[in-house]
Order: sequence, then C-alpha cells, then structure tokens
Amino acid sequence: MPALLSAAPVTVSGKVTDSRGTAQMGAIVQLLLPDQSIAASVLTDERGLYRIAGVLPGKYSIKAMGTNYLPTLRENLRLRTATVVNLTLNSLYEVVQWLPARSKAHDVALDDWAWTLRSAENRPLLRWLEDGPLVVVNDGEGKPPHLKARLMASGQTGTFGEDGQIIRAEVEDTPSDSRTLLARVEFEPNTDGEMQSELGFRQDLGLAGNVESVAAVALHPGVTGPGTDAPGVDEAMVVAHEQMLFGDAVEANINAAQLMARMIGNGQTVSASLPAASIFYRHGNSAFSYRMATAPTSADATYAGQGTLPTLTARDGKLAIEHGLHQELGWERHTNQSAMQLSVYSDSISNPNLEASPHFVAGSPIEGMVLYDPLSGLMHVAGADYSSAGLYASVERQLPRGNFVRLSYANGDALVLSQSSPASAPSPLPQTRARHAQMYSLSLSGTVEGTHTRWRATYRWQPDSTLTAVAPYAIDTISPYLTLGFRQRITRPSQGVAGIEALFDVNNLLAQGYHTWVAPDGSLLIFAQNERQVRAGLAFVF
Repeated sequence: MPALLSAAPVTVSGKVTDSRGTAQMGAIVQLLLPDQSIAASVLTDERGLYRIAGVLPGKYSIKAMGTNYLPTLRENLRLRTATVVNLTLNSLYEVVQWLPARSKAHDVALDDWAWTLRSAENRPLLRWLEDGPLVVVNDGEGKPPHLKARLMASGQTGTFGEDGQIIRAEVEDTPSDSRTLLARVEFEPNTDGEMQSELGFRQDLGLAGNVESVAAVALHPGVTGPGTDAPGVDEAMVVAHEQMLFGDAVEANINAAQLMARMIGNGQTVSASLPAASIFYRHGNSAFSYRMATAPTSADATYAGQGTLPTLTARDGKLAIEHGLHQELGWERHTNQSAMQLSVYSDSISNPNLEASPHFVAGSPIEGMVLYDPLSGLMHVAGADYSSAGLYASVERQLPRGNFVRLSYANGDALVLSQSSPASAPSPLPQTRARHAQMYSLSLSGTVEGTHTRWRATYRWQPDSTLTAVAPYAIDTISPYLTLGFRQRITRPSQGVAGIEALFDVNNLLAQGYHTWVAPDGSLLIFAQNERQVRAGLAFVF
C-alpha cells in the first residue's frame, strides 16, 4: 500500500480523429474508473489533441464523444507511466454492419455467449454493452486472431429434446479481410438427445452492406411423432440474408429461409418458406423501423445465423411448424445513458406450440397425436390458430456503479385453456382459445466489481392462465416469471486462451404458470408456457 500511495501521477494524452483521420476539435474525452464513474474530463484542441495530467497509476477506461458520432470506448487500460491513447470516432453508418444480433427471450442464455463478427483489420465493434450503453469498443492496436474457438460443457434440465449433459463447440475463421466462416455443433454425448449443427458464411460488401448464408441441421433421435412408434424427427434449414445500406440513414435487411422436417417412423415431411424483412430509417439518436417476420426466430431480420430453428409441433396427428405473419412499426431512441423503444404490431399465428409434461395412461390415444420426448419428459402440440394486435414498449437506464434496469410492457392476445372440452370434441386433447392479456417485465443486471461476476435477475409477469407469450415476435423480451443468471470468470486470459467462465441459470425459478388437464382416459397433462429450466457448466474460449 505505501508503494502505491507514493507512486507518481502519470499523464494520458492522445489524438481524437474520425475514420478518415480528420482531427476532431471539441470532442469530450473522459477518463473512467473501473465502476464507470468519471475521474477526469477534458476537451480536444483544434488539432484533436487532449491531455489528462495528474492521473494516479491504476486501471482505467477512456471514452471519447463527439457531435454526430457514436461514443468510442477503450477498456482495461493499466496506467503506470505516461501513456498515449489515440481514439477514433465512427458514425452509425460506418459500423452498423457489426451490430450484434438481438435475441429472443428463449435465447437469452445463448446470447450471453454469442460472438459478433470482426474484420481482420480490427475495425471497431459496435455493441450494446451487456449491461450498458451503445458504444464503439476499440480493442487497441494489432489484429485479432484469424481463428477463434469456444467449447462449452453444461448440464441442464427442462428443455424439449435435451436433458442432461450438453457439449457445444464453435469455431470462427476469418480467412480474408471481408470473409468470415462460422461452424457450430451442439450435442448430448451418450444419449438420444438432440444434435444441432450450423455452418455459416459472411461476405462483407463494404459500403453496400453484406450477404450471409447459413445451413442448419437438427436431429431429434428420441422424439416420437404422430402416427408412428418409431422415434426420430429430423429438420434442416437454409437461410440467406442480405443487408443493404443506402447512405448513413437507411438500412434494409432481407432473410429468405427454407425449412424441411421429416418423421423417421413414417416418412411424413413438412416444409415451409419463412421469409423476414426489416427497414430502418435513422436520424440522430432515433430510428424508425418496419419489420415483417413469419417465424419468431426470424423476427429480427438483421442476420442469417439465428442459432435456433423454428419450433416443430403436431396438429391433428400430423407434424406441423409454428409460423405466422408478423408486421410491426417501431421507434427507438438511444443515448449514452438510456434507451427507449415503442412499437405497434399485428400478428396472425398458425400452429402455436404448447408445451406440457404428460403422464399417459397405457394405450392413451394422445401419445400418438403429439411430439413426445421421453428424455426430457415433455411434449409439443399445436393450439388453436389466432390473430393478435397490440403494442410493445421498453425503457432501459444506467444505474450507479455499472448496474442497469429495464422495464417493458406489452399487450395483445395469448392462448388459454377452454373451461371445458365438449364431449363431442373430435380430439381427446384440450381446446384452447385466445384472450387479451398484458405483460410487464423488470430486468436488473450488472457486474460485481472485483470478482467480475456478471449477473442478471428478471421477472416477466403475465396472467397465469396464459399458455403462450404476449407479443411472441417482440425482440429483446425476457422469459416468463422469475429468472436468475450468473457468469463467473475463473481464469484470466493468457497465452491465447481467453479464459474459463462458470455459468449458472435458472428459468422460472418459482415454477409459475403451470396448468393441469385430465384427459377423458385419465392421462394427465401439465401445461406451462415456460418450464423450469436449470443450466450450469463451464465455457472455454481459445
């Protein structure tokens, strides 16, 4: 401690330019402490130069802000001697192709580990900090490795098609300045659990945008389907994505997806075209958008690799795909400390999937009319088709010490169980109907200083009677009811290994929203919009 107290103050200086190298006079440069509080703030001179003197040695971040530019952030600077840190300001147009894709509620855990493509020249990366504002993060001088890999081993329960040990491996290769390849595989060793794999390609077109192609395959060897006793359901999908940029104000995205699924036992196949599109007009910190999607996994048509395939279900004893038509008009605004979003939407949903934990009696006809996974003990069946219209709104705000809060609201229709099924009903399965409902959610997140523990606590409320989500196509929604998640770094990056992290997630901790239904033959079905899920494991990044 005495050595630290006696350490002489140091000076941080540098130059702020735009992407063309033009000096930026009057840019604000802030020196940030580890808790993101401001230690010092200065303005650049007419040559874009800044100088911060009297800085005590330690760990800092430096942020630069300029009119008509996104803030840029240089993280994890250890200042011991006089240091030069040059910063580059970028417009949204210049970095929009590097935006991370926003995930849906059921992919929150996967999104925590999602990678965002970078270029070989180490171009700045635009991201919504996991717990913070929208900034351009510059990793400093030098090029990132062309080849990166990640291996994650976890155990989980409560997921259809999976129940037990999960191994996920990903490899990303950047063979040239404008091309990126991505391969991913996920499987359960020594079980009949599902296996998913993806192979993707991205070509950067510079000022024109980019194109992407992804092929995905999923095998469900243990799942039994309608009309057959032989287990096994396979599905494959090909997605092509194109992003088009028109100046720095307009961006258009188009996804074309083709899905095919097959039941191994009887050869029954089902296929669907699932296009999606979006267009954005940006002005200052605000953006206006129109989105169209035909499957919840394609609601955000900004990239091809969705990470998940559309949901398979069963209707009238046949294999079916959950799909529909979603249209949305939206407005959003981002500042350095907050974000707001408001959208109105209209949905027409076919084959909405219902998930249940069944307890069949011997010879029950229900077992032959649903998709059933003996490994997880869960089944899928389609509810009644329905239409819905409503709105979705959210606001996010930075709190002291690097913590963040988000509030969301939505209204629209969701499926509920009918009070009783007519004795003459053609199916022994329960009947469903649409009912107008509202949704409220609260999300808190942050990072514990010192231990670097990343945490998230969320609660999404909607009436317990609902079996499907309100606003199912909304982007950035969270899973229903109480969810907790933790990420803990175990080792520090060294020798090319980015480190080891431990993870722990619990969805629907209080087991809310469960509904029991007794079939005429005595079978018991326990429906839940979101089954309690527990996942824990380790992630290795190389």
